[in-house]
Amino acid sequence: MNAMQPLELLDLYYPQPDRLKEILLDHSRAVADKALWIADRHPELELNRTFLFEAAMLHDIGIFLTDAKDICCFGTAPYICHGYLGAELVNRHGFPRHAWVCERHTGAGITIREITERNLPIPCRDMQPVSLEEQVICFADKFYSKSRLGQEKTIEGARKSIAKHGPEGVVRFDNWCKIFL
Repeated sequence: MNAMQPLELLDLYYPQPDRLKEILLDHSRAVADKALWIADRHPELELNRTFLFEAAMLHDIGIFLTDAKDICCFGTAPYICHGYLGAELVNRHGFPRHAWVCERHTGAGITIREITERNLPIPCRDMQPVSLEEQVICFADKFYSKSRLGQEKTIEGARKSIAKHGPEGVVRFDNWCKIFL
């Protein structure tokens, strides 16, 4: 695979038309649509629409490796690992920029301090979104749950979900609200 084809890459890891693939595709399309809506709303940010779509479709590629039975994931890793595990998959195919989105979209991004203080089972490295596209996808993702497909969270609902993991993510989310909405 030379050119990025997100649906073909997803098909490699989700070959069966089952409930998990349906959940992943529905969620990813919602995130992609929200990211593209932000790009259209803010032309001054000069966001790369093609990259936004591709990376948004792939951001959760690693969920099948995790144990999240409520969304049909029967792997062994804790769910929080899906970002870096997905990044490893995408990197194998030669798409490091897309892999960064996978790794950095979890929560509202995760700092080294958050990883160590909360003793998270993920590599101890900065996993905060860096590029504007990474930030937009991370932000857009906070509005959609894989357990409530098709329902967009309110800003307050997204903030409440992020707050469960500590105040740092809420600060990042609130800053994104000022930029992207």
